[in-house]
Amino acid sequence: MIRNQPLRVDEILKLLGKKKFSRWDYKKHKETARALVHQRITELNTHYNFKISRVAIRDTKTRWGSCSKGGNLNFNYKILFLPPHIADYIIVHELCHLKEFNHSVNFWSLVAEVAPNHKAIRRELKRTSALYR
Repeated sequence: MIRNQPLRVDEILKLLGKKKFSRWDYKKHKETARALVHQRITELNTHYNFKISRVAIRDTKTRWGSCSKGGNLNFNYKILFLPPHIADYIIVHELCHLKEFNHSVNFWSLVAEVAPNHKAIRRELKRTSALYR
């Protein structure tokens, strides 16, 4: 099930001693983000048992995650700093694209199996995404 623990981006940036994220942050936090994503994929994918080809961590400007037709999953390193329930939603969202490579009713049904409150989480993600850019 999706975890739910609050986390504030302004507090994270203050701890990092920054007002915004930089390229250095990507290099510094990439492997920690990779470890988190792999751990969460392992746990969340127990429900679906989808075959994953590769997982990559990137410093993307506009996307939190993506999925290729070849089964590759890509995630923004800043997923590490998101509230856990939002990070889990992003991972579930991309996992579900392994079966439904679209945003059809079937896709959202798959997402809802693990994240029944996905609509509220998506709204929260849209409200907070600008803080991470």
